Amino acid sequence: MDQRIDYYNVAPEALKIMMEMEKYTKTTGIDRKLRELIKIRASQINGCAYCINMHTTDARKMGETEQRLYCISAWRECTFYTDAEKVALELTEYVTLIPTKRVPDEFYHRVREHYDERQYVNLVLIINQINSWNRISIAMGNTATEI
Repeated sequence: MDQRIDYYNVAPEALKIMMEMEKYTKTTGIDRKLRELIKIRASQINGCAYCINMHTTDARKMGETEQRLYCISAWRECTFYTDAEKVALELTEYVTLIPTKRVPDEFYHRVREHYDERQYVNLVLIINQINSWNRISIAMGNTATEI
């Protein structure tokens, strides 16, 4: 990976906190493939090639299909994502684009048809975590390299 600054060594305390949050997101009970789809979708919106590359690779290792990976940016038009996955991806878009989209009450209630209170909070934390990683990655000049 190419990057401007070795930020793990420059700010190890901060990155330790980021990694602790990453560990937490893995304990939430949110399906691991869905976590990767969320990370991919947010990274697409944010234009973070490094994270798109990383999370599509991780999703493939978990058994995610090429079809679902290729179509994630057009998930609304696909029948091979579940309703629960679709609301999670829509929530990803609302939270990632919060300055213009917000999270309307009507949509919140729709999410709650599939996820309980704790799951909703955990989805928002997963989305925020990848948005933070995207911003760090882009600002530090990380580039996608061949795996």
